Amino acid sequence: MTDPSPQAPDTSPETLTPLQRLARFARDLGTHTDRSLIARRILTELCEVTARPTGTLYLLDQERERYTRLTSFGKESAAANAPAISSTHPLVTRLAHRTTVLALTDPSSLTPADEGTVPSVLEALQVSIAIPLLNKGRLLAFALLGPLPDSPQPSQDGMELLIVLAQNAANALDSMLVHDDLRQSHTLMRRTDRLRSLEIIAGGFAHEIRNPLTSIKTFIQLAPERREDAEFIRDFSRIVLEDVYRIERLIQEILDYARYMEPTLTDEDLNEVVSSCLYFVEMKTATKRIKIEKELAPDLPRVMLDRQQVQQVLLNLLLNAIDAMNIQDGRLTVRTHRLTRPGNQTWAQIEIEDNGAGISADNLAHIFDPFFTTKHASGEHAGTGLGLTIVHQIVHEHDGDIQVESTEGVGTTFFVNLPAIPIT
Repeated sequence: MTDPSPQAPDTSPETLTPLQRLARFARDLGTHTDRSLIARRILTELCEVTARPTGTLYLLDQERERYTRLTSFGKESAAANAPAISSTHPLVTRLAHRTTVLALTDPSSLTPADEGTVPSVLEALQVSIAIPLLNKGRLLAFALLGPLPDSPQPSQDGMELLIVLAQNAANALDSMLVHDDLRQSHTLMRRTDRLRSLEIIAGGFAHEIRNPLTSIKTFIQLAPERREDAEFIRDFSRIVLEDVYRIERLIQEILDYARYMEPTLTDEDLNEVVSSCLYFVEMKTATKRIKIEKELAPDLPRVMLDRQQVQQVLLNLLLNAIDAMNIQDGRLTVRTHRLTRPGNQTWAQIEIEDNGAGISADNLAHIFDPFFTTKHASGEHAGTGLGLTIVHQIVHEHDGDIQVESTEGVGTTFFVNLPAIPIT
């Protein structure tokens, strides 16, 4: 399936000078980050300059040692119908070793080595011009434009402009490929980190579940002998039930962490998300006589986020803060801020501060580690040490970061930072 012909540019092509055309082309390539839009813009310009109504752009697939069709438009041709061309194809081999354009109607563009095979290859593909897009001596892509020679040959100035445009296009494609590689590497690193964490979790789970299982096993062994002892049955049943709750919670949190948590992003007002979470915890703070102070920035930028996941982050931090304030008249302060980070990037920050017991310096470095917890109470709501690990994972899945400051006896403050939606 070929792409429809692109829309006409704002400025009439006939009135553009070569410099204006080049400036417009560079500006457009710098504006787009989407692969298909970049490819379409490149092919549009090359066909426009050469007055060719059809074209196909092929991009290097290094892993498979071939060039795959990235985009095409115009009437169907043999080139457009070829999904991939091998890196050992005669045309590819010739294009990889030259910086000039190949044109059937321009004998000067063909070297003696070309004359044996290149014209017949171009004719078989039903194209008249082949344009290499090279960067640092590597053929990143090439454009095949057609149809066969029934259109005027570009002038010498036109051919020189074509070479400059091709170099700009190659630079843009190179940047795109680098960005794609970095994104893939980042994804692999996150998955690798998750697998390493799962190794830790497996060992931690075995350790954490051993004590509950021991108490359950002991109860099962003693129950037949002491079934007439009502006090023993009552007290031990309560302990066993608490241990069962703990095992259930451990299993659920491990499943939550192990699940690949690709966020489903939507455009959200972060202040509204924070307010909804505070409304949820207000009942609990009221019973403990904890005062909530809310300071939400009126100029907070909007953020792309998975609402459910970010609510999970905030509720975890808020409930932890409430649990840390085992005093009457505690104070929970929640603020939002607009941040400007290096590179003039705009971020949104959520600050959650409590005046609880605080965290020691030794423990502070480990609070995001799996199964690290300072809550040692038994029962259904005992700390499993996975809550903050999941919080850390969700924030990083949103390309954000989380920081913590704490002083024993004074309190703790968490900072959740998320990148804002760029203003276009």
